[in-house]
Amino acid sequence: MGSRSAIELLLLPVQLEEIRLGRPIDLLLDAEAWRALGFVVLCGDESQRFLAFAAADLREDEIAVPTALLLLEDVDFYRGRSRSLRALLGRSVASGRRERGDLRDLLLTPDGTVTALVVEQDGAGREVDPAGARIEYVSAA
Repeated sequence: MGSRSAIELLLLPVQLEEIRLGRPIDLLLDAEAWRALGFVVLCGDESQRFLAFAAADLREDEIAVPTALLLLEDVDFYRGRSRSLRALLGRSVASGRRERGDLRDLLLTPDGTVTALVVEQDGAGREVDPAGARIEYVSAA
């Protein structure tokens, strides 16, 4: 399977077999290595939990988990050690000395590696290599 849109992944339900456990509301990233660490999931009981990217089975129409025990309670622990995709969206992306546009999405491999930053500049969208890219970040916390 090729790269997938991070925004599209945030639209998928998190499910155990066919039971909906919640929905992802954010993707937490290691922006230094440009890798997805995991999802912040809003669960049916209105609590937020962390789901490690490596523990998720990304399917066409769902994010499947083999057990609800993979949804961890201490979301703030993971937020404090990562960057929020939601906080990065709309921010200016620079590479070298050039502004590349505003971040609109990320393309991810199945292992969570970011293969491209999708930016918009002057109404046109394009993909930018994440290597050497910089985004001004303001913590969502």
